[in-house]
Amino acid sequence: MVKHVEPDQILVKMPSLRAVKSFVAAAKYLNFTRAAEALCVTQAAISRQIRELEASLGVVLFKRTGRAVELTEAGVIFYDAAYLSFVNIAQAAQRIQDSDTRKQELTICCSPAFSAYWLSNRLPSFFSDNPDIDVNIVTTNNFLHMEPGVHPDVFINKVSDSREGYHSIPLFYDQIYPVCSPEFLKDNPSVASLEGLQSTTLLNLSPYGRSQIAEHVDWSVWLNSQGINFNLGSEVGSHVFNANDYNMLMQMALNHQGISLGWHHLVAPMIEQGKLVRVGEPETTYKEKRHYLSYAESKQDNEALQTFKLWFLERIQEESTFIGQTEQGKSVSA
Repeated sequence: MVKHVEPDQILVKMPSLRAVKSFVAAAKYLNFTRAAEALCVTQAAISRQIRELEASLGVVLFKRTGRAVELTEAGVIFYDAAYLSFVNIAQAAQRIQDSDTRKQELTICCSPAFSAYWLSNRLPSFFSDNPDIDVNIVTTNNFLHMEPGVHPDVFINKVSDSREGYHSIPLFYDQIYPVCSPEFLKDNPSVASLEGLQSTTLLNLSPYGRSQIAEHVDWSVWLNSQGINFNLGSEVGSHVFNANDYNMLMQMALNHQGISLGWHHLVAPMIEQGKLVRVGEPETTYKEKRHYLSYAESKQDNEALQTFKLWFLERIQEESTFIGQTEQGKSVSA
């Protein structure tokens, strides 16, 4: 017995793609004659297709004044969606056509902060060593709710099970210490002590930002790990700026606006370059949380993925942050 398939409402309600294609060309050039030339058809064919589309949608898409045309409000809305869809279809078709000759491609997903401060400083060496691999970076602060259709080959985050079908390799613990610009430290030498930190401008990652990056990149938590009971916003002489964007906090630190908690894996290059300096000696290594490299199991034999994984783990080991190596500073057990 043949199983009856219910009509797909989206496909059933979809207007003619030929008509939509004519509309997109006419909307792009705002001229039916030029649209006809672009599609190698007659101007009459363009006009007919657009009339059919307007009848199908039940709205007017163009205002016609003599030979000139302009989009109506409905036309603008439909053009924005239709043009983007055609671009995506054209690019997908091109990728398929070039699949036998194109470079290997790898899609990596990580936080905006990790992309800006870790990958951007190190990927150039990967590119120079692997010119046959193209890398796509997708950044998000919400790894558990990715956009539909986004299927990264690699995740770099603190979630050990990013999603089903991925295998995770533990990387490093979070090593946290205060940082600021050399100019700010020069103008505020007292901040080199824990007492001085309590009476200065503290750049703090808000709860939402911490939930996406690291819960303990928080001044109250960090000072508590140093044996100091500190309540943000209630201490005399202190000023706290909160933001859920770690990139913004780093930019404010670079602009001499205060002291931020530095996540070692992100701020180390800026310290090496002299753009930031560590404030005092205290630091905390949190061992209740780890970061992971997660890769799609379906692509575990993929040459590009294997090349990147090896390169990435070597960089981590070189920086002495791989799990199992000796870690300095005060540690907090889970």
